[in-house]
Amino acid sequence: MKIIVIESIILCLLFSLMIFIFSRKPINTLYNYPPKIQERIKSLDRYKGQIPSNEKKLGTKLLAALLVVLVFSLILRYINGYKTFTEGFKYSYLLWTIINIYDALVMDIIWFCHDPYFVIEGSEDMVDEYHDYLFHIKQSLIGQLIALPVCILIGLVVSYIL
Repeated sequence: MKIIVIESIILCLLFSLMIFIFSRKPINTLYNYPPKIQERIKSLDRYKGQIPSNEKKLGTKLLAALLVVLVFSLILRYINGYKTFTEGFKYSYLLWTIINIYDALVMDIIWFCHDPYFVIEGSEDMVDEYHDYLFHIKQSLIGQLIALPVCILIGLVVSYIL
């Protein structure tokens, strides 16, 4: 039980650092904003050419998924000593769930929704949209579904690493 707490804390801290680095220019993370804010920003001439394309968004998410598979698989195999698909899948899904809850509650609802840094110029009047907690909860539930194929891959990698 102790190892799950330590790993969860370390992974949440690493996740926070990653989000901090990627969010230094909020326009680059526009696709993580509620839809009405995205629509407003996309309609503003000042952001033409600055908004990442859907292809770039997909590429970033696939790269992140591969990184998660690699990091989680190595941790589970060489730190936790797991060797089976079931061990790899179940534990990685548990870690994902912990990080996902942390992301929704701490990173999104507490930090993003209340930090003026994330208010993109031209959308300052959209206070209700920035405080749309339900949006972040729904995104968290989608994240749990995305976890299934990722954690299946982790289970497979764990079971085949020598």
